[in-house]
Amino acid sequence: MRVCVLGAGVIGLTSAYYLAKKGFDVTVIERQEGVALEASFANAGQISPGYSAPWAAPGVPFKAVKWLMQKHAPLKVSMTPEVEKLKWIGKMLAQCNAESYNVNKSRMMALAEYSRDQFIALRKDIGIQYDDRQLGTLQLFRTDVQVEAAEKDIKVLKALNVPYEVLTPEQIVQVETGLSPVEHKLAGGLRLKGDETGDCFSFCQSLQKTCESLGVKFQFSTDINALEVQHGKVTGVHTGAGLQEFDTVLVCLGSYSKALLKACDVNIPVYPVKGYSLTVPISDDSFAPISTVMDETYKVAVTRLGGRIRAAGTAELNGYNLELPKSRTETIRHVVSDLFGQGCDLAQAEYWTGLRPMTPDGTPVIGASSVKGLYLNTGHGTLGWTMSCGSGAVIADIIAGNNTEIDSQALAVTRYN
Repeated sequence: MRVCVLGAGVIGLTSAYYLAKKGFDVTVIERQEGVALEASFANAGQISPGYSAPWAAPGVPFKAVKWLMQKHAPLKVSMTPEVEKLKWIGKMLAQCNAESYNVNKSRMMALAEYSRDQFIALRKDIGIQYDDRQLGTLQLFRTDVQVEAAEKDIKVLKALNVPYEVLTPEQIVQVETGLSPVEHKLAGGLRLKGDETGDCFSFCQSLQKTCESLGVKFQFSTDINALEVQHGKVTGVHTGAGLQEFDTVLVCLGSYSKALLKACDVNIPVYPVKGYSLTVPISDDSFAPISTVMDETYKVAVTRLGGRIRAAGTAELNGYNLELPKSRTETIRHVVSDLFGQGCDLAQAEYWTGLRPMTPDGTPVIGASSVKGLYLNTGHGTLGWTMSCGSGAVIADIIAGNNTEIDSQALAVTRYN
């Protein structure tokens, strides 16, 4: 069977890998000149199943109003009128209740935990290296209110049997010694030892070579214009190189999936949420992070990637805008300076921005569409790297007609009906 994977980000690549492993004839089409040059290029670097939680949570509407008033706010909303943005916000707000939060978080964590298992198997199978570390992640709380609020997440961790540690400030600096100078600013922490870190871009470059060795063909610098659908079945893809025929098409275009699918009456509530990151070389190991540190106050993740620090955060609702204004990078710069300022030279920081495809309930859309032969693997938000291997394995099983190892029905687009 000829399968076309649209998109060569981390979701498209992992999907292609697992499909090729099952014997499919796979072609990947990508508009950029190489792999992982959009949302997968400079993300936070964390593979964090334990922190897989929807943004839509009880109390978030009230918090959002306060965030909009802060200088270093984790959320920015463009005042430009936009129907899709307002519709998406309305759907997300409808999910901000305890019942929906628990259901959505359980779904997300189940996929993320499965994905981490696939990462482990993948490293064993092909020996892939990507500045990876298996040293856990640490969520930092600066206030007692945040420590108390974490109890609802701990209940979910317990229910799913995810190992965790609740830490005092004194215990935090034993785990992340680089935080010693700011111990007095901390109220507590939540550590998940099973989480991992790594360079997503490096991972994708290596996985491309493995895919090619399995027979996967790549078409780069190729525009994807439309899907060819005849009698309710997808038969090909209209590209800059003309119409190409396939038996099956898998859409892994992140934030750009929605417009392509809408043209053939497949509607997914995915909106581009803009994020920012900085990467800076480490100048003093003793004041640098060991793994990933997540600042709950600013919603910024700071990760060790080899000899570099990567910090990423900020959620900006501003359509497909890819401008990189200095004012939007101030929050992530502030967090790095505040926590690990003695370990790096921020004058050497390199900045990046990308669009993360977010669903209102936080759970990605994985599975078949209403069009025969057309499948979806998108909408992972900030957790594409975390969920990538699991998502690729799940969609490969679905396309192959196999039973999936986790409940895939909960990930299907039909949940929005």
